[in-house]
Amino acid sequence: VVDDGSTDGTRDLLPALENEGLIDTLVFQPRNQGKGAALRTGFQHATGDVVVVQDADLEYDPMEFPILLEPILAGKADAVYGSRFLGGPHRVLFFWHSVGNRFLTLLSNMLTDLNLTDMETCYKMVRRELLQSLPLSADRFGIEPELTARLSQSGARLYELPISYHGRSYAEGKKIGWRDGVSAIWSILKYNLAGPSAPRWQRPALALWEARRVLDEPAAPGPDGESAGGAGVEGTATRRTTVAAEADEGAGRPSS
Repeated sequence: VVDDGSTDGTRDLLPALENEGLIDTLVFQPRNQGKGAALRTGFQHATGDVVVVQDADLEYDPMEFPILLEPILAGKADAVYGSRFLGGPHRVLFFWHSVGNRFLTLLSNMLTDLNLTDMETCYKMVRRELLQSLPLSADRFGIEPELTARLSQSGARLYELPISYHGRSYAEGKKIGWRDGVSAIWSILKYNLAGPSAPRWQRPALALWEARRVLDEPAAPGPDGESAGGAGVEGTATRRTTVAAEADEGAGRPSS
């Protein structure tokens, strides 16, 4: 159990449950950091063969775990996503939520070269060893697009299966809004177009992003204490050329 800086009294109850043997491992985050941070901490402490991610509000049915587990046990998949858009029974709620989810999935698919129907699903199952090898860093809801990007970049075998879904209304406590959608777009771009794990065909875009970032940074002082003088400008230009050259070289090589 990972307590992500809770303030509702949960923190005081958990040690007793651990002493009773109802909790194998108890981890307290020093402060509330978000869903992604709590999941990453949980991933690090997991010891089973397979790790499953499911929201605790029971919008997803835990009785469907065996369905998602089948492709992994059969040796056909390294990760399985439960999709809300493959025909499983579901509660009818918000049209624009559905449109937003499909748009985010489309954008993610364009950059990962996958063909998912529900990238944002909170019902994901992954082999533990693979999951613990992924360079995850998102603290909040960006963990969903980041996990998908990292799985794609690792070459993992992904399966997608239909699941049931009983979504909550806002009156019942649902919190996600349009700002989360905007943040998800940024996360999709960030984790697919930046970072050392970006596929070679994406490296030209990474080079442009990196070059602009370098140009925006102030030049470091030289040995004589000079700041953004000629030496600083020359160093920035050299760095920009090097980044672009690395991208061109990577784009020209055949993929392995």
